[in-house]
Order: sequence, then C-alpha cells, then structure tokens
Amino acid sequence: MERRIETERLILRPLTAADAEDVFEWVGDPVVNRYMPYALYDNVGQVREWISTITNDYNHFGFELRSTGKVIGSGDVGFDSERGAYGLGYNINREFWGQGYATEASKAMIQWAHETLGACSFIACHALANPASGKVIQKCGFRFEKYEQYSRLDGSETFEAAFYSLHLENG
Repeated sequence: MERRIETERLILRPLTAADAEDVFEWVGDPVVNRYMPYALYDNVGQVREWISTITNDYNHFGFELRSTGKVIGSGDVGFDSERGAYGLGYNINREFWGQGYATEASKAMIQWAHETLGACSFIACHALANPASGKVIQKCGFRFEKYEQYSRLDGSETFEAAFYSLHLENG
C-alpha cells in the first residue's frame, strides 16, 4: 500500500533515519512537547531509534515541505481498538506553527485513511490548555464529544482534555 500523500504544500510519507535531525527539532523542544503524551527526546540517537520502531500499522507520516524537503512535523491515523475508531495525532515544529500545516496534513491523513483503509470513524483530543490544537481538530470537521483526561505515556502528567469524533460515510 502506497503511503505517500501530496497536498498543496506538503508531501506526507514514512519517516526515515535521514529525517532524524529535522524530527529532533520538535520532539526535543519542551514547548512543542508540553502537551504531548511522549517524553521529551534528549538527542538525535533517540529519534533514530524511535523512527526504526515505526511499523506500517501505525499509519505514521512525516510532513515534508514540498518547497524545501525539510520535514516539519509528523502524525498518524492509527486504529484504536478500545474506541473502535482511528485516532488522529499530529505534531509540528514550533517554527511552522500558525501556518495551517497541521490542518492541511491532518485533513490529508483522514482522507487517505478513509479512501485507502475504509476508515469511517475517527477520534482526536487536545489538552484544554492547548486551544490551537483544538482549532486544527475542529477545522478537520470533528465534533466535540466530552471532557476527559489523558496522561503522558510514562504517567508523569495528566491533562484536562476535550475529546472529539468524526464520522464519514462509506464511499
């Protein structure tokens, strides 16, 4: 299955070890990491190790700028068996915030999952203290469901959050 999506400004494709330096710019940035579930990365070696563990079932994409080839973010539409829906996640280098890249990439991933995987149900959430992420989710057509919490993967911090869903018709 082809895992390459082209949008107006981005190429979404699998991350490779060659992308590690670009990826470290945001996964090693405490400001970007503030509300992320993963721990802050300390070095590029950790990033290379993480990239080597990404399997196709995560449906994970790097967001490459068409104009320069720089990878400015990444995201995924992975199936959440507990909720019976595809979870949308995204992360963008702070230097590129507020320019519509997260929305452009997220809409493309949702469309790809719908057309390629037959996905019709999607979920997403954001920390209440991160309203910009909520705007991305809403621009993608998600509807508010409930307030709840999510925690970092290591359990070190829990965030009050808004949870959303999106349901698309079968094509």
